[in-house]
Amino acid sequence: MPDPKYSVVIPAYNEEECIERCVREVCEVMDTLNQPYEVIVTDDGSKDRTLAILVSLKKEFPQLVVLHLKKNSGETAATDAGFRRARGEIILTFDADLQNDPHDAPRLLQMMDQWDVVCGVRAKREDSFIRRASSRIANGIRNWITHENISDTGCSTKVFRAKFVRNVKLYTGMHRFLPTLMRLEGARVTETPVNHRQRGGGQSKYGVWNRLFKSLRDLFAVRWMQSRWLRYEVEEVNDKPKAEG
Repeated sequence: MPDPKYSVVIPAYNEEECIERCVREVCEVMDTLNQPYEVIVTDDGSKDRTLAILVSLKKEFPQLVVLHLKKNSGETAATDAGFRRARGEIILTFDADLQNDPHDAPRLLQMMDQWDVVCGVRAKREDSFIRRASSRIANGIRNWITHENISDTGCSTKVFRAKFVRNVKLYTGMHRFLPTLMRLEGARVTETPVNHRQRGGGQSKYGVWNRLFKSLRDLFAVRWMQSRWLRYEVEEVNDKPKAEG
């Protein structure tokens, strides 16, 4: 197979009810682009049949790459493993639960002519009022402290230029701050509305409170990184002085 132009990275944990439909739908959409691609699904130590289903799908989808974390390590670790395996020059990310709509991918990829990172913003969220409200508050606090303008960091529909992804060192929980970390690397970042659907099955892995308190701790770490980031211009000086006059 030729080297892929696009790499789709999907973390998955206990998604046996969704994962087959997710892979099929992503591949159907990516096929329309007429470009070589790969779909990398990282099984994050699932305790159900997620891994077995993925392995069986490899026979039908040669472009499918299945990674397996030996124990449940979290969304950031599963995403990072996918990033490190990705060979494409452009990387797309989706959740495995089918709430992200792969049909948004062609439009987001067109925007990469002018941007290095395109972040989806869930226009009509199919979540409870409490989840939407807590997300809005958390995004406001993040933007206030980091001087950012990312309005929906929780949306997993994102597209990255791979060269920026490979420069970023991720830590647990830092997947929520990928646009900010990419901007520190010099990436041009923008947002665009995307579709949001009801969960395809299974249960959410995040509650309101566990997401909120962990994010606050990570937030101050990112703000520290911003304040201590190395910013300088350098030039090499020739050993012969310039002639005067």
